[in-house]
Amino acid sequence: MEEKLIKIGISQGDSNGVGYEVILKSFSDQRIFELCIPILYGSQKIASFYSNMLEKAETASPEIHIIHDTNKAIPGKLNLIPCVNDSTPIEPGFPTEAGGKASLQSLEAAVADLRKGSVNALLTAPVNKHNIQCEKFHFPGHTEYLEKNFGNSSHKSLMILLNEYLRVALATGHIPLSEVKLELTAENIIGKLKVFNRSLREDFGITRPRIAVLALNPHAGDNGFIGNEEATIILPAIEEADRNGIIVFGPYAADGFFGAQTYRSFDGILAMYHDQGLAPFKALAMDDGVNFTAGLSIVRTSPAHGVAYDLAGQNKASENSFRHAIYTLIDVYRNRKNHYAASANPLRKQYVDKSGDKEKLDLTKDE
Repeated sequence: MEEKLIKIGISQGDSNGVGYEVILKSFSDQRIFELCIPILYGSQKIASFYSNMLEKAETASPEIHIIHDTNKAIPGKLNLIPCVNDSTPIEPGFPTEAGGKASLQSLEAAVADLRKGSVNALLTAPVNKHNIQCEKFHFPGHTEYLEKNFGNSSHKSLMILLNEYLRVALATGHIPLSEVKLELTAENIIGKLKVFNRSLREDFGITRPRIAVLALNPHAGDNGFIGNEEATIILPAIEEADRNGIIVFGPYAADGFFGAQTYRSFDGILAMYHDQGLAPFKALAMDDGVNFTAGLSIVRTSPAHGVAYDLAGQNKASENSFRHAIYTLIDVYRNRKNHYAASANPLRKQYVDKSGDKEKLDLTKDE
């Protein structure tokens, strides 16, 4: 039986950034339509503006099919649901209040359909974390917003930046550097490791993932000379995670870890704070990097770059990261679906009584 195409909901991001450009360039490759049915939540006027910009530069742009219901989406075209006001001013390269408002309108519409099951997964184009802020949106970024909408006590979000050979997760996310130490507890690290380990197994199909944990301080604290968080917080968390069956190593000094390419020996790396993990990741994998939100009941990816106002409206933005975000989303969605199907009806554990002269198999007991 032929597998149904995945319906991907796509939020447009900041209308003055590179979101529309990388979306249109990505779906100008007709082969992608063999993998999914894309549904863009945005504005027909804004989409036409950027499409015309690409055509004037002799760059391919896909045909856009306007719909008002996801059930009307058709394969082979970039479907667009108008949910952003067409009167929104288009000012490529400039952060405006209208651009932030448009990005939130698109995101809210896509999330509403994701919650209803009208789309299977979510791909978000970049937003400006400042101009999107309003009464409805008071989050540091997409990750926290989506956790509010789809998370619960057993589903906590985890930001993972990844490409083909590198996966970096964050113990602390979008918070000031001065607050990292306050949030960095053994309990928090253990929780992140559990989410990371589960995601590597369920979302990426790695049976026994190996996770490296980075130190907080330079030189991993130098035995307490440059800080003791490694000994008092990070190492106890690693030991507890190990007792919980997670294959984890560290803490490693971050500079030598990346400089010596030690990351190639692990399936995932847990960094202690945002720039510790993302600065080396983007130096190594900016062009094909993907931002994936693990731990939630839904699948969401995004390109690893931001709004890039300096490139907007000039046909200079590369679509590679966005295209990889499409592929990653499809792979994760399928991996998770396959994992759930394979583990839905596990065999009962078998209890064998070895106390007598003959072994007896008792299927009435669990262990």
